[in-house]
Amino acid sequence: MTKNPGFMFLICPDSHFLHARLETLLAGSTAERHIYWGDEEPPPRFWEDLTLQGLFGKPRVLVARQAHLWPAAVWKKISAALGRPSEQCRPFFCFETAWEKGQPKLPAHIKKLRCMTFAEQQGWIWKNEGLTERTIRRHAQERARALRVPFEEDAFEQFCASVPADANAVENELRKLRLMLDAEEEKQPPEPPRVTTALLGGTGWSPESNVFACIRHMEAGNLNAVWKELSRSRHDPEGLFFPLLTLLARDVRLLWQCRMGENVRMHPSEAAFKQQLAARLGATGLADLMGMIMDAEWQVKSGRRTVEQSLDMLAAQATERCARSR
Repeated sequence: MTKNPGFMFLICPDSHFLHARLETLLAGSTAERHIYWGDEEPPPRFWEDLTLQGLFGKPRVLVARQAHLWPAAVWKKISAALGRPSEQCRPFFCFETAWEKGQPKLPAHIKKLRCMTFAEQQGWIWKNEGLTERTIRRHAQERARALRVPFEEDAFEQFCASVPADANAVENELRKLRLMLDAEEEKQPPEPPRVTTALLGGTGWSPESNVFACIRHMEAGNLNAVWKELSRSRHDPEGLFFPLLTLLARDVRLLWQCRMGENVRMHPSEAAFKQQLAARLGATGLADLMGMIMDAEWQVKSGRRTVEQSLDMLAAQATERCARSR
């Protein structure tokens, strides 16, 4: 065994948890950090960082984000290089892939690698499913306590039902609420303020308010209202487009679970509507919506459409599909 773990695999879809784990593992390290991304072929510098050895070489940390995107040929070469680890390099390969039935969905060519088998034997693999519908409540409780954001019970239920299952989103929204409570505290109320449903329902707070409003109007088949929401974000279409894709895809999965008769946790005010929408759309309609989401992302990333064009197309198609189901 080398002085450092020869390499590590970090498997987690949530960048917040991934970053926290990396910082824990690298606490106190003064080594240079080199970051690479799996959405493009590793450059020559990557292979130098991974394999180069020398008497006067500086210690370095190599972090590969989205490493599961690299093809089989790249991983075959990486696996061979990891069989002869450099004493000066500490590599971390991050697999930020979705999970299914409690297990990460890794490409088959990665699962079969000799380096994966060896890492499993050495305990060099860290796994975390990220936040799910089952775990978001506990995580929100812990972070609310740490950030001193007290909730009334109904308000906490509303918060958990509306915030995305993403640790960064939970953190950001709780910090916003803390600022709002600080403002309330300056008014010197008779007792320390708490987050209420009125505070959540007011204009001062709504997680990604335009995104949630767009999705509600799409599902209601109200295209005029969708255009109105989109017009508020014309200064930052990209800031709306990618969160919209993520949250709309999450909503379609939730509707699919409703369609399949699963017990899905939803805010009481939305449950009846969601169940009716899932029944009206059926399997075909839900598949259509997911296809629209995937196509919208592909059109932008392939350069065939601008963000604005793809956003408008998705809004029109998804709204029309939901309206047609009524």
